[in-house]
Amino acid sequence: MRREYKAPTEPADVPLVPPSVSLPEITPKAVILSVLLAAVLAGANAYLGLFAGMTVSASIPAAVVSMAVLRLFRQSNILENNIVQTAASSGEALAAGVIFTIPGLVLIGYWTSFDYWHTVTVSLVGGVLGVLFTIPLRRALIVHARLRFPEGVATAEVLKVGTTADARAGGAVRLLLGAAALGGGFKFAEGGFKLWSESLEGALQLGRSTFYGGLNLSPALVAVGYIIGLNTAIVVCLGGAMGWLVLLPLYQAMVPTPDALAGVAAAKATWSGQIRYIGIGAMLVGGVWTLIQIRGPILQSLQQLMTLYRTRDVLHSSEGIPRTERDAGVVWLIGLTVAALVPMLLLYRSLLGQSLLGGAGLTLLMVVAAFLFSAVAGYMAGLVGSSSNPVSGVTIATIMCASLLLLGIMGQGNPAGPAAALLVGAVVCCAAAMGGDNLQDLKTGHLVGATPWKQQVMQVIGVATGAVVIVPVLSLLQAKYGIGDATEAHPHPLTAPQATLMAKLANGVFGGSLPWHLLAIGMGLGVAVILLDTRQARRQAVLRFPVLAVALGMYLPLKLSATILVGGLLAEYVRIRRPGVEVSTEDRGLLCAAGLVTGEALVGIALALPIALSSVWPSLAGDPFHLFAAPPWGGWPGLVALVFVGWVLVRSALSEAGVTKTVTMNGGR
Repeated sequence: MRREYKAPTEPADVPLVPPSVSLPEITPKAVILSVLLAAVLAGANAYLGLFAGMTVSASIPAAVVSMAVLRLFRQSNILENNIVQTAASSGEALAAGVIFTIPGLVLIGYWTSFDYWHTVTVSLVGGVLGVLFTIPLRRALIVHARLRFPEGVATAEVLKVGTTADARAGGAVRLLLGAAALGGGFKFAEGGFKLWSESLEGALQLGRSTFYGGLNLSPALVAVGYIIGLNTAIVVCLGGAMGWLVLLPLYQAMVPTPDALAGVAAAKATWSGQIRYIGIGAMLVGGVWTLIQIRGPILQSLQQLMTLYRTRDVLHSSEGIPRTERDAGVVWLIGLTVAALVPMLLLYRSLLGQSLLGGAGLTLLMVVAAFLFSAVAGYMAGLVGSSSNPVSGVTIATIMCASLLLLGIMGQGNPAGPAAALLVGAVVCCAAAMGGDNLQDLKTGHLVGATPWKQQVMQVIGVATGAVVIVPVLSLLQAKYGIGDATEAHPHPLTAPQATLMAKLANGVFGGSLPWHLLAIGMGLGVAVILLDTRQARRQAVLRFPVLAVALGMYLPLKLSATILVGGLLAEYVRIRRPGVEVSTEDRGLLCAAGLVTGEALVGIALALPIALSSVWPSLAGDPFHLFAAPPWGGWPGLVALVFVGWVLVRSALSEAGVTKTVTMNGGR
């Protein structure tokens, strides 16, 4: 008996381009621009990740560049722009997955230089798995769970502004460009001219305990806080306060820090070396609990896919399925997944001395962890945005599990053990990074009316582009600056903080030096937060405590979550001043926030490009734009500038004109 496809019954977002309208999406000019942007953004973010331990979300910058370029053509539309940003951000996300793990193989001495084909294989497999796992997760987290995906919503607003044509829409464009100029100018003054430092930090020493406080001077973080709202911002900051203001002083009171460290340095050392493991333990519990919570929508999505396969709608015309609900078919999902597992099975088998059973065990662990943490990363991207996604945290959990499995198989002292664990973690890290980023992009497509399966095809193209270009970039950076510890040849190397931590973790398991007691404490705290949140849910309380948000705050530096809280407070102020108007797509403040993120991200990438290209043009080495060797007044000028940014954001949000009410569809120019 033929089963008919049933659309979700939940209230749905109304796409800008309705399902009944078909516009060109995957066009030659869009594909070419996508590949170019994916390559550039992957290279730039590789440098940023190795240097600063973070990457820049590229969805909004790519959307802005796409709109600027495609406007030069006679025919272009919003769905083409969406395709470009989808593929371009995939290249950037893959770079994050690679640089957080693969350099660890060089740091432990397993590689002397980056192996091209092994790196391409690992990154391509991980990225493709991340894309494939978003197929069922799209309906689970975007259609059913209806998560906010703040950066996805902001990107959609940027794309929508590019389609407007009336006078009021022109004002919206000017608002976007003005906010982008403000955010970009702020970043250039800090990172280019070095007029002020990136943060304000201080510490109070009471006995052996250090009480740390800090604020990251970033308009983008304020904008993220504005988009996610006060509730989530409070929870993330509470997690940070728990880690930095409660757990850290308690630990120092019991285990003194070295005498050579004091103040901010002592706080950061204790947090990085000890307290962060507590956050990882809580994050591990939170990931499992999150997957349990969303098991229903995920299973329902998988059932829908199987129904489509049995009715063969997925193989034929898909009659009766709205264009905006057509994912890539289950045949492609299963076929590409199996194809991706084969090379990893062979690689793991060779690392384990041709053990087929051990290779199969690692491959099974890899695919299960990749799906689990793709779901977790997607959920967190929906909660706080992909830029704040703790991808390195879930990778740490994966490397721990893989190392323990390998320890039982290979025993201590085997040099291939840490390498195999890092290669498992690399695939999972790439999949999780792609999962969070891709779901942000699919949320954008959901709002503008894109065709999901076309976005998923372009995500694979973006992954392939990033996988091809990332190794030459890593090799150039290693040759020019060095990676890891300082040497005589490279006195100021790229420290690669995440990769260094992964390498120490893998070696620590095999050497028996991991702080298991701290992980256990974190897991216990995670369970306690789950119980508290369950109680709040039963009371129907407004303030909830999502365990992953709390764990995220414990894992991130306090100065980041504090700045996000500032944005949340501004959003609450706007809500109070405009009763009955939610901070949503009808709020001009959201468009201003999107512009701030756009400007800071674009300039952040631009500042990295001269350094990344310095191996080709030596004149670009160093800081070519700096006016001072070091900020002469610390972070105080930046604080004044950030107050001004907040004032602009609030002023924009309190203006009478709405945004989406002025948006009209323009199929081509």
